[in-house]
Amino acid sequence: MTTTPVANLTSVSLPILSGLGEIADSYDVVLSDIWGVVHNGREANPEACDALTRFRARGGTVILVTNAPRPFPPILEQLESLGAPRSAFDEVVTSGDVTLGFLVERGMAPLHHIGPPRDLTFFDIMEDQTGLRPPLTSLEKAQYVLCTGLFDDSHTPDNYARELALMHARKLDFICANPDLIVHVGETMLYCAGAIAQRFEDEGGRVLQAGKPFAPIYDRALMLAERRRGAPIDLKRVLAIGDALRTDVKGACDRGLDCVFVTKGIHRDEIHPGGVLDIAAMNALVAGSGLAPIAAMPALVW
Repeated sequence: MTTTPVANLTSVSLPILSGLGEIADSYDVVLSDIWGVVHNGREANPEACDALTRFRARGGTVILVTNAPRPFPPILEQLESLGAPRSAFDEVVTSGDVTLGFLVERGMAPLHHIGPPRDLTFFDIMEDQTGLRPPLTSLEKAQYVLCTGLFDDSHTPDNYARELALMHARKLDFICANPDLIVHVGETMLYCAGAIAQRFEDEGGRVLQAGKPFAPIYDRALMLAERRRGAPIDLKRVLAIGDALRTDVKGACDRGLDCVFVTKGIHRDEIHPGGVLDIAAMNALVAGSGLAPIAAMPALVW
């Protein structure tokens, strides 16, 4: 196991785990985030994959839960391309899977899509799975908006002021397929759909959120876990693992699940200055969130 230097040891309050193996016997199911835990957008984390593989080898069930805006088939392909072994998980649940259900409820109503061209595969998968392919149209003609991300990785929410103004004027619903505000691709920070959704909602717009921290994605993940295990699940024996307080930790806490906070993910710049875990900064960040993970670990390891 790779060790991480630690600063401010005297201020520890949130327990720091040596690895998943320290508490694995207390759980039957792990709901693990993907980006920031299993991979960084460029390559898989081999120690995280090993930890999840070991948990499964002991009889546990692993459901990967991600705010990826597309339904799960492309995410399976991405995991394979980044080197994450299939032995590390049983199922994948995405924000896109939940979003698809929102769109099915609206049938063939025309929509305006905000997002990069790669996310257009969403509609191919929707047609394959449901037989529906709602028409894409301009904001002036759309009955609602689906946002899977920003059109270009160089964009910020400021680039969408005109679109947001028109959406407000037409009182359009905004379906957000990825509630994340930002993501790190390697060391590069990019904005996500949630950043646009937050601005729209702050300005008084109506937003429907599909992924973490909202209940529908957890309901789906737990349903798949029960199906895999062939029996009802005791929520006290479900452990969530994630690196984002606003989504992973909040979603788990709201659902009544134990959660381990991975500190070297999305919050690493705040609590790992110079690569060293600052315990005081971590505890202050968690306290400020009002959330209560059961423990932390710098990265997911066994």
